Amino acid sequence: MKQVLFKDLGRMSYKTAWDFQEQKLADKTRLKREGKSEQIASELFFVEHNPVFTLGKSGHEENVLLSEEQLAKKGIEYFHINRGGDITFHGPGQIVGYPVFDLEQFKTDLGWYLRSLEEVIILTLADYGIIGERSKGETGVWIEPHRKGYERKICAMGIRCSRWVTMHGFALNVNTDLDYFNFIIPCGIQGKQVTSLKKELGYEVSMEEVKKKIKHNFCKVFEIELSQL
Repeated sequence: MKQVLFKDLGRMSYKTAWDFQEQKLADKTRLKREGKSEQIASELFFVEHNPVFTLGKSGHEENVLLSEEQLAKKGIEYFHINRGGDITFHGPGQIVGYPVFDLEQFKTDLGWYLRSLEEVIILTLADYGIIGERSKGETGVWIEPHRKGYERKICAMGIRCSRWVTMHGFALNVNTDLDYFNFIIPCGIQGKQVTSLKKELGYEVSMEEVKKKIKHNFCKVFEIELSQL
């Protein structure tokens, strides 16, 4: 079994977590340039962010429906970032996962990697009796994606990869305040809803319990063992 280091970073501002990931990415790609790939440790981090909108490199600013002044008044930060995808929200009650994986230790295929991340979340939802699915051409995990008018996204995904080292990752809505999504066009997709575990189940869910299930399913899908960092 491949060994992956794990750490829960707790509640953290988006910029702090972004800088943290960038440093991890830089360290690992430097080792590759120096021919020391065997020294690279793949790592998985969980974090919960303060309210923030992030716009991916292929995103459109018009999908943010508030002005900078309005965002500031509501206490929402806003960043243009270097992952794929469009606009999304991170905030309290949401589990954000940042795998900083060297895919040369797994499989050098970004499609496989994204589908594997989706599978981790699909299995986690199944643990709660929820059927999570993929929606063709729309990365992430959905509920009833093929039932028009009922499609709802529960987990957004967006990654960056350099020299087969990944950063960014997934954001699973657990007890998230979904009102924040009214201020954007989530992922740039018109006319579809956003949901959470709490909304689907009708009760507040233990964040620690969900994290435990996600970690278990990471081990299952990626065939790894997690060691505390």
